Amino acid sequence: MTQKKEVGIYIHIPFCIKKCAYCDFLSEPSTKKERETYVKALLKEIKAAARYREMYEVKTVFIGGGTPSVLSGEQIAAVMHALKEVLRIDETAEITMELNPGTADRKKLELCRNTGINRLSIGLQSADDKELKMLGRIHTFSQFLDTYQAARETGFENINIDLISALPGQTEKGCRETVEKAVQLAPEHISSYSLIIEKGTPFYKTYGKEAENREHMSFLPDEDAERRMYEQTKLLLEKAGYCHYEISNYARPGKECRHNIGYWERKDYLGFGIGAASLLGNIRFLNLIDRHAYIKKTEMYEGEALLEAIRTEKEALSKEEQMSEMMILGLRMMKGVSKQAFYDCFGKTIEEVYKAALDKYMRWKFLEETEDGMLRFTQEGIFISNLILADFLL
Repeated sequence: MTQKKEVGIYIHIPFCIKKCAYCDFLSEPSTKKERETYVKALLKEIKAAARYREMYEVKTVFIGGGTPSVLSGEQIAAVMHALKEVLRIDETAEITMELNPGTADRKKLELCRNTGINRLSIGLQSADDKELKMLGRIHTFSQFLDTYQAARETGFENINIDLISALPGQTEKGCRETVEKAVQLAPEHISSYSLIIEKGTPFYKTYGKEAENREHMSFLPDEDAERRMYEQTKLLLEKAGYCHYEISNYARPGKECRHNIGYWERKDYLGFGIGAASLLGNIRFLNLIDRHAYIKKTEMYEGEALLEAIRTEKEALSKEEQMSEMMILGLRMMKGVSKQAFYDCFGKTIEEVYKAALDKYMRWKFLEETEDGMLRFTQEGIFISNLILADFLL
């Protein structure tokens, strides 16, 4: 019997109650009818993927958005039922759903748990109500606590809390207090990101010029303050027993997000829903971004023809593109990139391909090699990681 390859599944739910001021994700508010129509199309896409059942075993599922929890419990259950019916899901699979406070009561949480969802990622962002309002969040810290408690009481034993730092007007003291309040809840995983001012968002209209010229910022924390926030977050979380395993992610031992690690290690994944990306071997493809076009295609086609109709930008990645991805994604992990794994994949050493970049950043002590042959960022390198990673594009 041929052993099936492992694959991760991503399900995109492009709806939210209200678009946050900093968000540039593929999401928007919706009506009940729009959600019903979209879920119907999504279920049809999942069912069209039946051929993957004999090829892959699903090790992780991530239902993201948007805010997946704006769907009804019955709709979430229908998505989970379709996945289990069509694909082969390992009994130990990590199955995550993103959740925002104020969008799921106890009944919905119980239904989600009963469908097999065993991990929640809850968007707190800040424990300060003024900061939450400024961000455009729909909840208060008290409402977050109610949601978190309900999740625990309905049996969820693996919960991530999302935080954002370097917010407009945020102080280091305010950042520290948010982290401390998150730690007091003892979640299994904490993601802590620095705010990025993205083009096309309300925040960009307000802070865009400051973000592009950080030397003259007045309201956004400057680079030194942002760095201190990062350092104090790291120290607080490590002191509390969390392992810093990726630039922005911390976990209790054994509770690292397996789905996201799959992305960083370039494992195969299949995406369903609008804008969802897939990577199978060296083939990448992206689903239609336009929701109306996506729904129309699912109404027009069946089976393999449906999958072909909704997939765009299909491309075979060159060896150079694969090398770049292995370095850029792998270096996000604190353990770094294995020199041996690189050679095994491409038949060339990392030094052969990236000698100039490696010489420069190791000389400047932004990169280092461990005794077991891993290339990784130093603590100094982490703070300018985006600039360094750009040098690994071929």
